[in-house]
Amino acid sequence: MEDILYLYSLPYDPLRPVICVDERLCVLIDDLIVPLPMKQGKAERFDYHYQRNGICNLFMCFEPLTSHRFLEVTDTRTKVDYCAFMKKVEQRYQAAEVIVVIQDNLNTHDPGSFYSGLAPQEAFALSRRFDFHYTPPHASWLNMVEIELSCLAQQSLDRRIADMDTLRREAQIWARERNEARATVHWQFTQTGARDKFQRFYPKLS
Repeated sequence: MEDILYLYSLPYDPLRPVICVDERLCVLIDDLIVPLPMKQGKAERFDYHYQRNGICNLFMCFEPLTSHRFLEVTDTRTKVDYCAFMKKVEQRYQAAEVIVVIQDNLNTHDPGSFYSGLAPQEAFALSRRFDFHYTPPHASWLNMVEIELSCLAQQSLDRRIADMDTLRREAQIWARERNEARATVHWQFTQTGARDKFQRFYPKLS
């Protein structure tokens, strides 16, 4: 926890950008009955029946100090998918000496995943570009991208979306508008605050 909070306290350094990475499962849902359109005095109405069109995955990378995020929608959430996304992350930060990554402990969030999608020499070279830092178990809320994913869910994915193309388009529009507005997370939780709030977990030194 203190390691993550320390990274959040650092000033911006383009040679060592601090980014947050995570993903979320998206359920594709279609209407069985055409909704009734909105009209004077009445909201748009949906029938409670619906049809599941499967699931997909949405990766997101968020850099708090530049107020920039980008995302990608994939069919699955495998090691190969994670490898491909992190390869795109690396390409966006080619000028950096090392890319500091904050993420949770999901089993695919590991440099070993790179060997599932790349030749060994390329996988090793890619792993050297990242400095991975992991949130503690059951504390993924320490990852700022969780807040961005919540905003995406509430502001853009808060309705029935039937297919991946529509989901991808709506999510990309949301990300572009957030980037243009330079919307970011105003993080308030610090190491000092953590030590005070969780002091019962710290050793009592005489």
